[in-house]
Amino acid sequence: MPPSALDRLASLHIEYPMLFEVHNAAAERTSHCGVLEFIAEEGMIYMPYWMMQNLLLQEGDMVFIKNANLPKGTYVKLQPHTTDFLDISNPKAILEKTLRNFSCLTTGDSIMVAYNNKKYYIDIVETKPSNAISIIETDCEVDFAPPLDYKEPEPVKPAVPANTEPTTEPPAEEEPKFTPFTGSGRRLDGKPSKGKDALASSPAKRQANATNGVQPSTASSSQGGSSRKTTGKLVFGSGGSRADKAPEKEAKEEPKNDPKFAAFTGKKYSLKG
Repeated sequence: MPPSALDRLASLHIEYPMLFEVHNAAAERTSHCGVLEFIAEEGMIYMPYWMMQNLLLQEGDMVFIKNANLPKGTYVKLQPHTTDFLDISNPKAILEKTLRNFSCLTTGDSIMVAYNNKKYYIDIVETKPSNAISIIETDCEVDFAPPLDYKEPEPVKPAVPANTEPTTEPPAEEEPKFTPFTGSGRRLDGKPSKGKDALASSPAKRQANATNGVQPSTASSSQGGSSRKTTGKLVFGSGGSRADKAPEKEAKEEPKNDPKFAAFTGKKYSLKG
């Protein structure tokens, strides 16, 4: 700033350190800064290029400057423009060293951090307790927001197996049915049992014999049922006469097979010999 500004400020009894509000009326942008030296030419001030970008100023534009009293900051939230700033080995130490050259911070401004021949731009997202704070001789908490070009990684979808057909479970094996008395027979006297008796005593044989014994009865019952159905009805044709004659012949032949009982038909024997 020019030397005349120092004379004017000394007569106003301002508070130190000297802090100023810079206002660009054409673009309606406002920022805050300190002063380095009072050696500029009269009617001119010099400011860094990144600060001119914040105020949307060009060389030779007119600005309004006035003294300001800013509270000491307690919280600052920063947002880097690129993720390259996060690749620095110790970004906290770099920020502490860089911010020593700043006297105040304003919400909405962008500051430049030079490190390893590279320039990193950082936005001031939030400041507490007010929109403009002083960072001289104060303990300030610093927080970081994700960089502007940061992209969240896409969630990895689980790999779907190629064979998506439902697996068919094998049919369950049928349990063997319980069959009682399937063991081999043994005699109490210790003699070996005959194979025929053992086979006959098996449940399979018993079932076969039972079915064989039932068949004739079913046949006879069916015949009896058919005969019962035919009784009480008139049957015309040769079928009816044959069906009636067959039982008569069987009835006649049956007495021949059975001899009749005759009393006292034995031989006679004398007691004398």
